[in-house]
Amino acid sequence: MVLFDDRRHAGILLAKELEAFRGNPAAVILALPRGGVVVGHELSLALHLPLDVFITRKIGLPECPEYAIGAVSETGSVYLNPDAAGTVPREDIAGLVEAQRHEIARRQTLYRQGKPLPSLHNKTVIVVDDGIATGSTFFATIEALRTLAPDRIIAAIPVSPPSTAAKVRALVDHSVILATPEFFGAVGEFYVNFQQVEDEDVVRCLEQAEQVYRTRPCDVR
Repeated sequence: MVLFDDRRHAGILLAKELEAFRGNPAAVILALPRGGVVVGHELSLALHLPLDVFITRKIGLPECPEYAIGAVSETGSVYLNPDAAGTVPREDIAGLVEAQRHEIARRQTLYRQGKPLPSLHNKTVIVVDDGIATGSTFFATIEALRTLAPDRIIAAIPVSPPSTAAKVRALVDHSVILATPEFFGAVGEFYVNFQQVEDEDVVRCLEQAEQVYRTRPCDVR
């Protein structure tokens, strides 16, 4: 089942479902890099909302990096999948977490160019990714964002397995999940074009979104 032409298409469809937030001065879009930034870019353009990243890194098994046992966020919080992390010694997990923290620091410098994460106090935060499978990265993000005292957290996700979608809905104040197919192997299965997003793509999306947000008047409908 193919649902989206590419990440831009997914972002356009999400924006239609989030029209009520267009031009909201208290709202901000936080995208999970890398793929979520392309989706978030389209949301930013369509809804006239500022776009930033929230950097959370998956903790994968050394012998199988794609298998997530948890995730670590840029605020330092660590989420461990209770069904998977128990099979890995604690000292091994500590080493995996530290490695991801180095990568988080690299991305913070590159993507924000020295600027801090904006204040989220009393904000409506729209958290977007290009899709979720186990949800470890997304759950770690939501857990970390709650400590920053936003007013509301909105999940914007193109596709998710039904069980993961149910967990997301229980954690956030509102959610838009476009599709929850029963048979779910990987996020990329639901896109015609799911090519790798590179660091330079992320930087370009962020710069373009900022320029448009600052220079184009909001057409509030």
